[in-house]
Amino acid sequence: MTTFKSLGLNAQLINAVEKLGFETPTEVQSKVIPLLLNDKTDLVALAQTGTGKTAAFGFPMLQNLDLDNRKTQGLILSPTRELCLQITNEIEHYGSEIKKLNIVAVYGGANITEQAKKIKRGAHLVVATPGRLKDMIRRKLVDIGSINFCVLDEADEMLNMGFYEDIKSILNHTPKTKSSWLFSATMPPEVHAIAKKFMSAPVEITVGTKNAGTKNVDHQYFTISARERYTALRAVLGMNPNIFGCVFCRTKIETQKVAEKLIQDGHKAAAIHGDLSQNQRDAVMQSFRKKKIQLLVATDVAARGIDVEDITHVINYQFPDEIETYTHRSGRTGRAGKLGTSIIFLTKSDKRKIKLIENKLQTKLTEIEMPSAKEIFKNKVQHWIKQIKNTPVKSDLQPYLGDVQKGFEDLDKETLIELMLSKEFLNFDLNPKNLSLNQEKNSDKSSDRKINAPKDKDRFFINVGARDQYEWTTLKDFIRSYLNLGMEDVFQVEVMKNFSFFSTHKKHRDLVLKSFENLNLDSRRISVELTKKGKTFSPKKKKKSNYGTKSKKRFN
Repeated sequence: MTTFKSLGLNAQLINAVEKLGFETPTEVQSKVIPLLLNDKTDLVALAQTGTGKTAAFGFPMLQNLDLDNRKTQGLILSPTRELCLQITNEIEHYGSEIKKLNIVAVYGGANITEQAKKIKRGAHLVVATPGRLKDMIRRKLVDIGSINFCVLDEADEMLNMGFYEDIKSILNHTPKTKSSWLFSATMPPEVHAIAKKFMSAPVEITVGTKNAGTKNVDHQYFTISARERYTALRAVLGMNPNIFGCVFCRTKIETQKVAEKLIQDGHKAAAIHGDLSQNQRDAVMQSFRKKKIQLLVATDVAARGIDVEDITHVINYQFPDEIETYTHRSGRTGRAGKLGTSIIFLTKSDKRKIKLIENKLQTKLTEIEMPSAKEIFKNKVQHWIKQIKNTPVKSDLQPYLGDVQKGFEDLDKETLIELMLSKEFLNFDLNPKNLSLNQEKNSDKSSDRKINAPKDKDRFFINVGARDQYEWTTLKDFIRSYLNLGMEDVFQVEVMKNFSFFSTHKKHRDLVLKSFENLNLDSRRISVELTKKGKTFSPKKKKKSNYGTKSKKRFN
């Protein structure tokens, strides 16, 4: 059996390995560490994220440092500030037994003066994002002219993000005598061009299959309409109550809205996108790593290079523009030998791309039928039963058991279980129309003229509509969640371009009007008004929305 000691690591690093609880090196570590310890060579290593690449280049770099030399000896470039901080943190752990070691993270969104001061005090290693490092070189705040090692981590992602010119500029300030180590999940032409221009006869090491997705990922897709995305997401979450995953959206607006709807529905979710401050992004990522957040809703740019252990699912809320992007998304799960699932919400127009993905990943994607509401509820009940059975007994509650038993003594076992079940799922909607896409597809042509709506209803105007990216399902979900009402309490939702209408039972009138008095959405005051009795809204039949559908949608 291969051990870290057999790879040639010194006593300090072995001690750190033992403290961290590492037992055996991964494949990429076994191949890379001995090579970089013993040979002064350039390297191209192709391996998926999550295979232990940071340790593969981190240990050799640490072992070859001259700690008495205060000049910067090693440079690590990473695509994002999140990954930059993650690499810094990991290498600090690897070097925890090394005295005098100084590592500085350099990234945008933080005080550049403070970063420059840390480097000036003596930085053996600099971990940096390309944009910020290029700026610091221009200002002469950092000197990389004497480095011995240069690492390009997640090289394909850096180039996908448009850092090609920045990387070239940075590498032109480094000595030709250095060792260059390039790590990438794939080998697109741009990565090959970098290797050819700045590396000398590099050794190439491939872990797994070149340009292929991880074998531990089950790739699935659901064929839905665009308006069914959130319903589909709810169904997936209903069937996977223990999910710990990433939900990828195309835009910052969509990312924020999906996260907010998930929170309203009782899920531990958070959004990460470019509009967040560095402190906000750091806080979100810290919570996600500690699993205080169950679902991270992210844009591709914001999630570049995110390396979090034990992600069970990647959900492609919208299909990415590039196949490479899907490869990066799905690579967030199925790491370190664990199984993962990548799910795509696919519209009919995107279905032709399935073959492209299959050819790229050299694997088959499985089309899955959406579960029914009954299946979802049954799954939730089974999960609830397991939770109760696995709950540790609190010994300090013993004195109160008598009172509890006395309180329930008039109930038989069946009645007590029925009450517990009803209490737990009081707000769960068992209407198949609301949870099953298989049944909901037939509701597209419904009209509230044909629906037996309650007579004791109030009709309300609200100043949000399609321009705010709402459709009838999402607006209904927002209203009922904000008011804490059931699915059947909000009905006849009509979404127009600039405004909408909805109905509730008359008994909710005061609640609706009072709750929306001081609500602001995206810095805009939300106005809700009671429509005049007998007045109905009737838009022109032929008018189209920006989304190519009829501007008026009537559903109960």
